[in-house]
Amino acid sequence: MNGTGALLPRQLVSVNPASGHELGRVAVTSAEEAADQVAVSAAAFRRWREVPAPRRGLLVRAIADALRRDKARLAALVSAEVGKIRSEAEGEIQEMIDMADYAVGLSRQLHGLTLPSERPGHRLLEQWHPLGAVLVITAFNFPAAVWAWNAFVAAVCGDTVVWKPSSKAPLTAQAISQLVEAVVSERLAEVDGRGVFATVYSDEPATLDGLVGDGRLPLVSFTGSSATGRRVAVAVARRLGRSLLECSGNNAMIVDETADLELAAQALFFGAMGTAGQRCTSTRRAFVHRAVLPALEARLAAACKAAPVGDPTDPATLVGPLIDEAARQRFLAAVAAREAAGETRLAGGRALPGPGHFVTPALFRAEAMAPRHREEVFGPLLTLFPYDDFAAAIAAHNDVPQGLSGALFTRDLGRAERFLSAAGADTGLANVNTGTSGAEIGAAFGGEKDTGGGREAGSDSWKAYMRRQTNVINDGAALPLAQGVRFSLPGA
Repeated sequence: MNGTGALLPRQLVSVNPASGHELGRVAVTSAEEAADQVAVSAAAFRRWREVPAPRRGLLVRAIADALRRDKARLAALVSAEVGKIRSEAEGEIQEMIDMADYAVGLSRQLHGLTLPSERPGHRLLEQWHPLGAVLVITAFNFPAAVWAWNAFVAAVCGDTVVWKPSSKAPLTAQAISQLVEAVVSERLAEVDGRGVFATVYSDEPATLDGLVGDGRLPLVSFTGSSATGRRVAVAVARRLGRSLLECSGNNAMIVDETADLELAAQALFFGAMGTAGQRCTSTRRAFVHRAVLPALEARLAAACKAAPVGDPTDPATLVGPLIDEAARQRFLAAVAAREAAGETRLAGGRALPGPGHFVTPALFRAEAMAPRHREEVFGPLLTLFPYDDFAAAIAAHNDVPQGLSGALFTRDLGRAERFLSAAGADTGLANVNTGTSGAEIGAAFGGEKDTGGGREAGSDSWKAYMRRQTNVINDGAALPLAQGVRFSLPGA
């Protein structure tokens, strides 16, 4: 209650996962307020879609300039709110800037097609139009960049954007939203971007259900677990809307006997332990040729034991905290399940005392895949498996429900080509001599199977945010029909 006896809105509390201290609070958007915001965004779309795409790009360019100015401040907030080490937090804001720069160029390249017509005097075309107000739901592990992947591309495509950020990272979303709002106000004379970007803050299932089920939002872009993504997809499909899903990953690397082991070790260590193992592209499994397994195992075990774990703002830290205590308990349960099954613990897997949700990087060796290895574990945990046959290693690599990212380290060209072939990795991202994590923005990002099939960021991912229209133009005096059909007007 406030001083007048009125009820205050419920608040999302942001907690520093490294210290346990409260950082701040953001008022929760009610279901009714969220519905009102959708109405505002839908109305803004009707104006924004008629702004020429290159002019829409001017607004995104101005936002990029503001992000450059505030990069250090925003990175510090990301580090404080979700526990990313400073280097990775700065990289996330840089990814926003890169995505904005990409979208500005894209605003002059939203091309269609001219196709040959079988009918004389006819021209066949395809063009792309803005789609509508887009709902973007993001997760805590990339509280800034994933919004930028979607929002900047959607904006230059002529869409408006409603953002529902993670309830675990509301301050980052609020800071970005305030930055964008300031840019929109400053540039109003140049381009009217009012209502293009909006944010709703909520952890209430009813609010999320209302947004996902709202027919005024023709596209829902969702980043999160496969379980929640499946529910989102069903709800959106029920109203025949579009879903763009970026869900769970359970990524693997194959290291053959010809590989550069030092490079492989670096890729595995960053892939498994970067962001404290809380990336959808984190490396969970490694299939290593039996001949080189002992050397790689020793190198990784030493790295895990030596890895600085602690304050993410300390430049020496490599592994920060897990997002909350529930995440730490899930990680410890996964470690205990592996030990109970007889796997060999090579390093780490312990909770650290004191404030914060810290664990030590865990490295295990198992003889073969088991059901527990088919589940995504969000934390710094890597399991090594020996292999003798390359074809069997590819089969094991693919033997999970998820299909986001995979990698092969080899000097054998034939194996590299096999891994990238239709009979190779069944993942949306497949790399050779680089790891599963750390994708660039210029290519499409996304995965197959339980990862959801969506594609974001570069390449032709922009098409998801637009509607395709086929056009036929007849500049002649006759009306021939396709496929040789004859159907004359009677009495002519």
